[in-house]
Amino acid sequence: MAGLAFDGANPDVSLLYDINGLAKDAPSWLDAALAFVGEYGILLGLVLVVLWCWWSVRRAEDRQSAVASVAGIVWAPLAAGIAVLVNIPIRDFVERPRPFLDHKGLDVLVGGKSDFSFVSDHATLAMAIGAGLFVANRKFGLMALGLALLEGFCRVYMGVHYPTDVVGGFALGTAVALLLAPLAQLLLTPVVAAVARSPRLGRLVHSRRVLTVVPSAPGPVEHSGTAERDLAA
Repeated sequence: MAGLAFDGANPDVSLLYDINGLAKDAPSWLDAALAFVGEYGILLGLVLVVLWCWWSVRRAEDRQSAVASVAGIVWAPLAAGIAVLVNIPIRDFVERPRPFLDHKGLDVLVGGKSDFSFVSDHATLAMAIGAGLFVANRKFGLMALGLALLEGFCRVYMGVHYPTDVVGGFALGTAVALLLAPLAQLLLTPVVAAVARSPRLGRLVHSRRVLTVVPSAPGPVEHSGTAERDLAA
């Protein structure tokens, strides 16, 4: 399919120039900072949010809740990977050139972008993680969604994507994360539950410690929640 054509009166192109125009008026250090953030920083931030969420849900009151939450957290990066794979045939079918190839006067903050523009891999990946994490945990999901929106802004600000590239990425990432979430939860929950029962790996799922009374001991004995066993009287 031929690349999508736009003229200067198109609102997609107008918004591109408006947002990218901010880079022309900004100091060079800010452009460099946003270029790094848009290319690498936000993705690193999303990884940290996922790890922070995982560390937090491990401390759930009961192991069952921890298992369900950790399964949802595992799904978030998996959804991002699947969404990016789904984008490969879409990108090759649409064949939309990068905006700086068709429109003059853009301030391009990063080089080496020779692939097609629609849809944005960065926006797809960021929103898939955000939507997937939101299903698992609302608080951390909102953090991730905020970073995803910032990622979309940065991609246009950097001059490497049209706004509709970003919107398309948001739609694709959200669709994959939400539509496949029930199936993913069904498949991942037994796996995570098996890990939770493991004496060695259980702490990856549930870190709570419980007190149980051992008849031969003088007082309560502390056991890991992941290795909890019923004791016969």
